[in-house]
Amino acid sequence: MDAVRLILTSRLALAGSGEGPRILTEVWQAQALAQAIGSRLAVSGPPELRGEALGLTELAGRGCGVLDPPDLDPGTLLAAQLTELHDARQALLALSGLLGEVGIALVGLASAAGDETTYWQCMEAIDAADESRDRVLEMLRKLTAREEREEREGALPER
Repeated sequence: MDAVRLILTSRLALAGSGEGPRILTEVWQAQALAQAIGSRLAVSGPPELRGEALGLTELAGRGCGVLDPPDLDPGTLLAAQLTELHDARQALLALSGLLGEVGIALVGLASAAGDETTYWQCMEAIDAADESRDRVLEMLRKLTAREEREEREGALPER
């Protein structure tokens, strides 16, 4: 399935998750999806994105690692369904939105946490989501710079 479609699915699931344990499951799913997208871009994405994509893979992996792994049927793992990444820009824009929503959901969950373990899990996951989003925004900046450079070079008269 295409990355943008999976991100949309994740955003909808996060928005409809409601309670604490379900929010944490959807946050874990979002981070695993970010990790898979980072991995895909690191291997086969535009060359200028590969270093940042590798960093995204590591940070999103940390985001999964700070949370208890959810008990999910393998067929429901969104990251495992990633088969296509047609448009890196669109995928990164959508992923940036998802990671922002992850942070917001975690802030709400941390504020209502009844125990320290959940609170600190949320705080560490917020950091990971924020740092992952920073990587995504940096990749978007690099894509924009590449496109602007290509436009300038295409507008130059031939010699």
